[in-house]
Amino acid sequence: MTVSSSVPAAVATAEPIIAVEHVYKSVEDSTGSLDILRDIDFRLARKETVAIVGASGSGKSTLLSIIAGLDTPSKGTVRMAGQDMFALDEDARAALRGQKMGFVFQSFQLMGNLTALENVMLPLELVADRQARARAQEMLERVGLGQRLNHYPKVLSGGEQQRVALARAFVVQPAVLLADEPTGSLDFATGETIMQLMFDLNREQGTTLVMVTHDRAIAARCDRRIVIEAGRVSNID
Repeated sequence: MTVSSSVPAAVATAEPIIAVEHVYKSVEDSTGSLDILRDIDFRLARKETVAIVGASGSGKSTLLSIIAGLDTPSKGTVRMAGQDMFALDEDARAALRGQKMGFVFQSFQLMGNLTALENVMLPLELVADRQARARAQEMLERVGLGQRLNHYPKVLSGGEQQRVALARAFVVQPAVLLADEPTGSLDFATGETIMQLMFDLNREQGTTLVMVTHDRAIAARCDRRIVIEAGRVSNID
């Protein structure tokens, strides 16, 4: 099922930052071929906030991985700022991710042997940014962790670790932020604080936010919602 007719006029009149074009994903298991995604097709505008929602096992996290170029589709493609991601080799896709994308995960994905400051410096150091330390410190101060710069993840609370993850994602000023259940391992109050911070940073930087969530209240805060059911887009609003 193609739902391109649901794309806002703003996307149709300018090059979308993300174009998902008739994406299919199938895997082989002991019973044969399993279809995870079927004919996913939509466009996202620059600075748009979009929630991908659906039940567990619906294919939404697989879709996010394909948008990131971390997984490959069986058919179809994804264009990032006009660039066909799957016309690139793995190294070139990694370089594109480094230039265009930030990531926030449910499990934080921090480096346990690095301090908060070093974790946030890491993506900047990978591109030889000479201001890595100063920029990382400024971003940690922005997320309220100016007093925790030299602490390791194991001594930080879950909420603090996710703040470090947010700082690491936004310090590179990405065109696109991809978030996979960013509050899934946090209590309600901490999750609310983290979501507000994410939306604030997203607005300040003019980032396109694509977030996988099962929480309809969080999804309602986004400009649009893409509903995935059994591997298909069932609705875009």
